[in-house]
Amino acid sequence: MKIAVTTQENNVSGHFGHCENFRLFEIENNAVVSEENLANPGHTCGALPRFLKEQGVSVVISGGMGSGAMQHCKEQGLEIIVGAQGDIRQAVDAYLNGTLKTTHAVCSGHHHEGGCGDHHHEGGCGGHHHGRENK
Repeated sequence: MKIAVTTQENNVSGHFGHCENFRLFEIENNAVVSEENLANPGHTCGALPRFLKEQGVSVVISGGMGSGAMQHCKEQGLEIIVGAQGDIRQAVDAYLNGTLKTTHAVCSGHHHEGGCGDHHHEGGCGGHHHGRENK
C-alpha cells in the first residue's frame, strides 16, 4: 500500500491541490518501508488524483481538499483523510495505528485559477484549521 501526504516542508499541507510536494510512504505489514518526495506536477481538474493513482497510491492524507478534488479522488478509488495537521510522519503513524480520522473538511469559497469550478482558490487553505491537531 502507498500513502500520499500533501506536504509543506515537513508538515501536512493545508490544501491538496496547492501543496509543494507529495510524500509517498510505502507500507508493508502496517509499517513504513520506504518514502519518497514527488513534486506537485500542477493542479488541473482531475489530474492529481489520476497522477497519484498511477504512482500506486491508495490513501491520500491532507489538511483540506475541495469538493471537486474529493470527487475525483473517490472516482479513482482513493481513500481520503482530510483535516490532518502537523508533522507528516506523525500523521502517517496515526493513520497506521487507527487514530487519524478524517474531518471531512471541504475547502470552499476561494478563488482558484484553472480549477474544477466548485470553489475558487488563490493561496491555499494553509491558514484554515479543519479540526484537531494530530501530534
